[in-house]
Amino acid sequence: MAKQDLHFTRNIGIMAHIDAGKTTTSERILYYTGLTHKIGEVHDGAATMDWMVQEQERGITITSAATTCHWKWNDTLYKINLIDTPGHVDFTAEVERSLRVLDGAIATYSAADGVQPQSETVWRQADKYNVPRIGYVNKMDRSGADFFETMNQMKELLGANPCAIQIPIGAEEKFKGVVDLIKMQGIVWNDETQGSKYDVIDIPADLKAEAEEWREKMIEQAADYDDDLMNKYLEGDLDNITEEELIAAIRKGCISMGLTPMLCGSSYKNKGVQSLLDYTCAFLPSPLDTENVVGTNPSTKAEEDRKPSEDEKTSALAFKIATDPYVGRLTYVRVYSGKLQAGSYIYNTRSGKKERVSRLFQMFSNHQNPEEVISAGDIGAVVGLKDIHTGDTLCDEDAPIILESMDFPDPVIGIAVEPKTQKDLDKLSVGLSKLAEEDPTFTVHTDEQSGQTIISGMGELHLDIILDRLKREFKVECNQGKPQVNYKEAITKDVQLREVYKKQSGGRGKFADIIVKVGPVDEDFKEGGLQFVDLVKGGNIPKEFIPAVQKGFEGAMKNGVLGGYPMDSLKVELIDGSFHPVDSDQLSFEIAAIQAYKNACCQAKPVLMEPIMKLEVVTPEENMGDVIGDLNKRRGQVEGMETSRSGARIVKAMVPLSEMFGYVTALRTITSGRATSSMVYDHHAPVSSSIAKAVLTEVDGRADLV
Repeated sequence: MAKQDLHFTRNIGIMAHIDAGKTTTSERILYYTGLTHKIGEVHDGAATMDWMVQEQERGITITSAATTCHWKWNDTLYKINLIDTPGHVDFTAEVERSLRVLDGAIATYSAADGVQPQSETVWRQADKYNVPRIGYVNKMDRSGADFFETMNQMKELLGANPCAIQIPIGAEEKFKGVVDLIKMQGIVWNDETQGSKYDVIDIPADLKAEAEEWREKMIEQAADYDDDLMNKYLEGDLDNITEEELIAAIRKGCISMGLTPMLCGSSYKNKGVQSLLDYTCAFLPSPLDTENVVGTNPSTKAEEDRKPSEDEKTSALAFKIATDPYVGRLTYVRVYSGKLQAGSYIYNTRSGKKERVSRLFQMFSNHQNPEEVISAGDIGAVVGLKDIHTGDTLCDEDAPIILESMDFPDPVIGIAVEPKTQKDLDKLSVGLSKLAEEDPTFTVHTDEQSGQTIISGMGELHLDIILDRLKREFKVECNQGKPQVNYKEAITKDVQLREVYKKQSGGRGKFADIIVKVGPVDEDFKEGGLQFVDLVKGGNIPKEFIPAVQKGFEGAMKNGVLGGYPMDSLKVELIDGSFHPVDSDQLSFEIAAIQAYKNACCQAKPVLMEPIMKLEVVTPEENMGDVIGDLNKRRGQVEGMETSRSGARIVKAMVPLSEMFGYVTALRTITSGRATSSMVYDHHAPVSSSIAKAVLTEVDGRADLV
């Protein structure tokens, strides 16, 4: 493998709302870069990137597929590592982990629908990981398509600074090409050649004035990032601005995340994809344009950074684990510095173990091309790592580093499962543990009271896919219980108490005495978890026992006093206490803390918290009354109503998850299948005491406390 100049590598992803055309756009990219010789279609179940059977049947993307392809721009061959991410909110983790390792992204919108709820979610995720993006307004051939309105929505809803690089020639069924504002020429795609060939034409006469106006706006936005360009713009010398100057300034603005270059097309009709590839190479960053990756040294806890160079010490992040039927467990990695070599050893800072890299692959959806080396700035897959989790850092043993991992949301819904036959019990546990390894938002635990196996995930569709995969990949048929909501607990007032733990047995006794104040966390404490404040003076409790008190409270928070649900946040002030020089030890103080937690929480007005979902329903005007009436029955709070471009009404509401099981089916019935909805977890909120009593009675909880 010839050494690749990193200036010509692009690690990019396509991110968008469901059905904005991410996978269709990816398929066209594979076709035009010569990786596939036939265009795969999502609706035929033949998309290359949607390789899972479930994806092909449902026409949705579930796992993010990684592929490497090459594209020639300006007589230079660029290497593009492309990740196609899911749009469905149940698979948020896939988007999150892809954005963590990408240098740039293509934010895709449907021209007919504009900025939709999931477009906002992925935009915020990209902001969080500082991923520069270009915008691509797809589906320009659809009725109601409006490129400029989508740009306005990006300004209003996302706070973005979109900068049009192209404007469409025609719209809806008359859409036939684009005007390139940098080259000031028209591009019209040829339908007979599946869009492979296009003609460069003069700008149509009726679009000349509009193109001039948008070009001036583009130069004005780009001038903020280049002083020479600013001078020419202020002097009105627009005709002497070269293509190279414009591209360099827009690229600077894009990489600094100051502006988002905007393109348009219709991927399904094969229009606009080649210029999307050109401008991906032109504007999105290479691994050398992004800042050095920063991590912490596990022994000194000091911050260290690594340059994207083969000569540096190795650092790589495992961002996804997948099980392949032929090669076994595949670990997808992004190499930030140094290189991974087949047959060498690599150190995992989490487990503290060295592991052998038996084989390396460059990925092409679910096929693999073997490689000897994966170098800095590249994305590939490793076979042979045994003890590996999503988010682990792989590095040289003599230069350990821990890279920032990813945060995943907690699961909000669970169901009990059991195998249909007793002999499938082992197969079920193997299948569940493999799936939980792959997916950080999917958890498995055994309910202590009932002994049932509970699987939890991000939504009904998520768990549906998990059960489907158990059946197909692991050949396990399951019986399932009804869905359960993942409740949490909280306390609403402060309580101060003294807890003494003493036990006298034949030999040494046990003794611990603590005075604590337990209550809700301070408003400015944002991290969640335990806010522990040590106020002990004068050594009444020796220093070495104080961490044991903290550990006791931290462990106890996993089970609340009402129904055993976890408590997300708690403030504990350790005020005073006493100890016995012989009988006191760390375990005694830990047990005292656990008892203090239970006794204090019972007195601190505990409340049950339920997950509240942010719901958006798009419905025809005539069904709106029925939709709102149904939401009121489900304890929903309607927060606003808008009219979409196509004239449908958009209802936004906050609804408790427990009332939303089977909602998609109910909505179809009410609106004769004409409405659509999307739902995303927003926050946990207290439940009214009557509902809390009913929930706690069902799980044998302490209903007398609410």
